Amino acid sequence: MDLSRLGARLRDSAGGRRRAFQTLLAAASALALLLWWLLPSDGPSYPKTPLSFATGVADGVYETYGTLLKGDLRTALPGVQVNLVNTEGSVDNIERVASGRSDFTIAAADAVATYHGPGKSRLRAVARLYDDYMQLVVPADSSVRSVRDLRGLRVGVGQAGSGVNLITKRLFSAAGMDMNKDVRALPVGIDTAPKMLLDGKLDAFFWSGGLPTAAITAMAGGPEPRIKLVQLGDLVANLHAMGPQMSYYRQAVMPADAYPKAQKGQAVATIAVANLLVTTDRANPGLVQRLTRAVIDSRDAIGSKVHAAQLVDLRTAVFTDPLPLHVGAERYYRSVKP
Repeated sequence: MDLSRLGARLRDSAGGRRRAFQTLLAAASALALLLWWLLPSDGPSYPKTPLSFATGVADGVYETYGTLLKGDLRTALPGVQVNLVNTEGSVDNIERVASGRSDFTIAAADAVATYHGPGKSRLRAVARLYDDYMQLVVPADSSVRSVRDLRGLRVGVGQAGSGVNLITKRLFSAAGMDMNKDVRALPVGIDTAPKMLLDGKLDAFFWSGGLPTAAITAMAGGPEPRIKLVQLGDLVANLHAMGPQMSYYRQAVMPADAYPKAQKGQAVATIAVANLLVTTDRANPGLVQRLTRAVIDSRDAIGSKVHAAQLVDLRTAVFTDPLPLHVGAERYYRSVKP
C-alpha cells in the first residue's frame, strides 16, 4: 500500500468537508442576516418587573391619560405589570418619583422646576406631553370677574401636593393677595370641588388641566349653564415679573368651544404650562425606549378620549425643559429622526 497516496486522499477528503462546512456556515449566517433585516424587530430587551405610575386625583386628566396609556403598555411592554397610583398632583408626583416610590409620572414643568428635594439630579424626562390650562370656575350667576374679586370667598385651591395649589398661590401673589389670608382657601381638587360648587359649599375653585376636563364639561352641560370661566389673563405680566421660574407659564386662551355653554361662545384668557412624562436615570433604557414609542404611537387613540392628548407630537416631545431626556427616550427619538 502506498501510504503517501492514502494520506493525500484523506487530506483532500477532510479539506472538502471543511470547505462544505464553511460554505454551510456562511449560508446560515447570510440567511440569519436576511431574516434580521426583513422581519420586524421586537425592540430592545427590558426587565419584566412591575412598574408604579403615579397619575393624579380621581377624575383628573392625569388619571384618565394614565389609565388609557396603561392599556397600550400591555402591548409595548408584555410581561410588565403597570400599577397606577392616585396622587394629589404634580408636586406629589415629583416627590414620589424622585424618592423611588414610583417609577414614572406626569408633572407640570413648573412643579418640576420648583422641586429641590432629594433625588432632583436623577430626574429625567421621557416626553413633553400636552399643556395644562389654568381654569377658574364660578357659578353662572357669580359677580366674580377676576382673582381680586375672590377676597373673602370660599375657594377650592387644590390639594397641598397638587400643581393647582402651586399655581393658585402664585396667581394670588400676582394679584397682590395672600391665598392663606385673603380668601377661605379649601384644599379640594377636581374630584370633589365641582359638587361642592354646585351644592353651594364653594364660591369658586381653581383647576389646572388639559382642555376640556371631563368634570367641568359635566358641570357645563344641561339646558342652562350652571357655571362660567373667569379670565386670568390680567395677571400674566405680574406673574412673569415675579422671577425666572414664572417663565414656565405662558399666556394662553381657552378656545370658545372648550366649554361652549359656560363660555357663551367667548374665548377666555388664561395661562398654560407644559406637562412632562417623568422618570429617573435609574429606569432601564430599553424599557424607556419602548415606553416612549408607546406614548407617541398612542396619541390618536388616547386623543380620541382625552382631547388634550392630541397635542402630543414627535416634533415637540423632545423639548422637556427643565429636565434632560432619559437616554432610552433619546435613543427612540434618534431612531425615528427623519
